[in-house]
Amino acid sequence: MAPTGQRRSGYSRRAQYNLFTGYIIAGIGALIGAVLLVLSFFQPQLFGGLRGAAADGVSPATETSATVRTGSKSIWDSISGYYRAGSKNAELKREIEIARIRLAEAQAVEQENLRLKALLGLREEDVEPVAVTRLVGSTASSTRRFAYVGAGSDQGVEVGMPIRSPRGVVGRVLETGSDSARILLLTDTESVLPVRRASDEVVAFAEGRGDGLLRIRLINLGINPLEKGDLFVTSGAGGYYRPGAAVAILVEKTDDGGLARMVSDPAATDFVSIDPIFEPEAALAVETPTETELSD
Repeated sequence: MAPTGQRRSGYSRRAQYNLFTGYIIAGIGALIGAVLLVLSFFQPQLFGGLRGAAADGVSPATETSATVRTGSKSIWDSISGYYRAGSKNAELKREIEIARIRLAEAQAVEQENLRLKALLGLREEDVEPVAVTRLVGSTASSTRRFAYVGAGSDQGVEVGMPIRSPRGVVGRVLETGSDSARILLLTDTESVLPVRRASDEVVAFAEGRGDGLLRIRLINLGINPLEKGDLFVTSGAGGYYRPGAAVAILVEKTDDGGLARMVSDPAATDFVSIDPIFEPEAALAVETPTETELSD
């Protein structure tokens, strides 16, 4: 009878020795583990040196991986920051410009309040706008500069009321319909607005040129005290506009004043507020012919 292909370990002395050796090694390992466990409970500081040596051994590898990880993150941040730098810079410039305008307006309002309180002892209250609406369109190619808003006589809008955006003065109402109104922009050639420099009492007229710029014409001729970057605000003269609203920033100096850029560009304006006329009687007197005034 042929021998079977598999034989029990009892029939092989080598297999018996291997099995016996495995049991011995396992027992020795268990004994060493038990001894180490007991030592870790009663002498925990005994293996501090071994742990430190092991940590020192793997430290170069961990430092290298950490350096690679940090370096790759820094490179990615640099690349993404480079592509976002343009939009961030433009946004910061807009915020700085608006903050500069708001600061100059606040200084002008504070100066106006101090002057009024000292002379008249009056306290001005916040003015509620007649309507807040969207600037629906403006002329682009015409020699005249008009705009249109989505509010009219049904909302209480009247001719002469000033129009303001969050940045500054846009113009004033020229004609009204039931639900719309036509606006005379400051840049129109027929527009003349009394202004003053926000930092002091230098008064002038802001006249429209029809090309998007305003001509600042000083009232008191002599040495021109204006400088590029000066902010002009409404003076309150004429009765239409309340004093202290931002109008324009000087971009070029001339002999009798300068050229200025509107603070509130109608092309970049969405919503505007329609304010009541500052001094209706004064505005009416400006529009009334001198002969009529004398005959009354």
